[in-house]
Amino acid sequence: MAEQRLIEQFNLRSRLRFNIDQGQIWLDENRMLLLHARAMGALRKELFDSLGMRRAQGLLLRMGFVSGQQDADLASTLYGSGDNYDVFRIGPELHAFEGLVRATITRADIDWEVGSFFGEVEWDNSWEAESHLQQFGSGHEAACWTLVGYASGYVTGFFKRLIVFRETHCLCKGDGKCVIVGKPAEAWGDDPYLAHFKPENLDWKLQEMEAELVELRGQLRERKELGQLVGRSPGFRAAFDLLSKAANSPISVLLLGETGVGKEVFARWLHENSDRREQPFVAVNCAAIPNDLIEAELFGVQKGAYTGAQQSRAGRFERADGGTLFLDELGELSLAAQVKLLRVLQTGEVERLGDEKTRKVNVRVVAATNVNLQQAIAQGRFRSDLYYRLATYPVTIPPLRERKSDVPLLVAAMLDKFAPQYNKTLEGLTDRAMQALMSYQWPGNIRELENLVERGVLLAPAGGRIEVDHLFAGGAPAVGAAAAVDHEGGVCRAVDAARDRLCETLLNEEGFDLDAHEKRLLNLAVQRSQGNLTHAARLLGITRRQLAYRLKQAGEARAD
Repeated sequence: MAEQRLIEQFNLRSRLRFNIDQGQIWLDENRMLLLHARAMGALRKELFDSLGMRRAQGLLLRMGFVSGQQDADLASTLYGSGDNYDVFRIGPELHAFEGLVRATITRADIDWEVGSFFGEVEWDNSWEAESHLQQFGSGHEAACWTLVGYASGYVTGFFKRLIVFRETHCLCKGDGKCVIVGKPAEAWGDDPYLAHFKPENLDWKLQEMEAELVELRGQLRERKELGQLVGRSPGFRAAFDLLSKAANSPISVLLLGETGVGKEVFARWLHENSDRREQPFVAVNCAAIPNDLIEAELFGVQKGAYTGAQQSRAGRFERADGGTLFLDELGELSLAAQVKLLRVLQTGEVERLGDEKTRKVNVRVVAATNVNLQQAIAQGRFRSDLYYRLATYPVTIPPLRERKSDVPLLVAAMLDKFAPQYNKTLEGLTDRAMQALMSYQWPGNIRELENLVERGVLLAPAGGRIEVDHLFAGGAPAVGAAAAVDHEGGVCRAVDAARDRLCETLLNEEGFDLDAHEKRLLNLAVQRSQGNLTHAARLLGITRRQLAYRLKQAGEARAD
């Protein structure tokens, strides 16, 4: 039992990371906080003073409940598909590891198949009991509300059924130690204690609902205003406000921005919120059409205009008549096509290839490019007169790295999009996964984010959360040096902790043979270096002569 506990503690320590440079502490995929117990005690007292005893107790209990549910997910991750009871009892280890209390399971009557549960746990060194005694002294009430909530949330999250714990003995009541008892909610009958697990005051709840309703109405108004566009950052709002002012005018709009920032989505919003919304929206990617075909695509072709033109065909301008034509990658147009485009913009008339007849069109042009058109003009690749015709109303869409605060909103919208496509219900992203997205520089912008989220939805387990490795094929990008906790509980470099874990694994082997492991390491180095002893010695951090000597000794040992 003691050996198993030790192994579990080492397992937990191996997943703890201190990233001092970034101001972060991680326990597996969960971001943790290292706080002063006295400060938490002061906050706890403030809650009792401002909310009253009953409301404060319920709030603390529910706060602990959420924390317990998070640790239930973590425990399942740590032990995977291991024995149910082994996974279940890691909860007390997590509780102790987080500095909250030392918990000992004294009774656990569990039937996983039937779904029955009865548990009893003894607590030592409860931080909450100590804090309560310092702030209020002893009394007649049990005090460990967040810890009771944690136990309830942990078992509920793991057991997939509401399990309610209650503190039957407490230091704050003069008992020798704190003891909690847990069983399914219905087994408590109509005990008023259950009311703590939900907001108990109707007036208080109505106020919360009213506030939520006001916020929801505001969000619905904003959602209706934004449509398919997602964002609240200053850079996004500046671009959107500029775009919205042009919506109901005939002015040509030039959308500028890097590849993947969502220029077509902006163009569609402009069309759908203009007086042309009932007419066609036609999109053309100028870079995807060969130069010798682009004119036919844009302006149409008359039968017999060239070999293979078996019938007359309307171009994109004619198809967009009355509506909006979106010209993406405008900077890739040939100079010949630019001349004809300028003429259409000036006259409102198109002339099909091989036809002398002109046709009137009423089209609003929205163009987009990631090319520096001023530079293209200087190099003779883009006509200045066309630029000034289109650049009457430029709108620059900021890259995603300049609107990081929009990442959570975009992720939520993408989850809503992709989860139904893959028939999955997901809880969202882990803290570490979201942190990785927030710290990433996004060279591919929103398009890259969308690809990563779709990958995450595909790989994440149904009902679970998307983790870093689900998003990034090679793991999360490095964000700075990390520290970890060694087997003695001290903080050390993460690389040193990893080496210690490797050594611990080897030493735990039955019949450990140092010589055999050294031989294996020498042979692996030689294999990786494809027989080059100089390179192999460099991998091992020794000289070529030392490597040759050790290989010789290993060979002689095998011969013996």
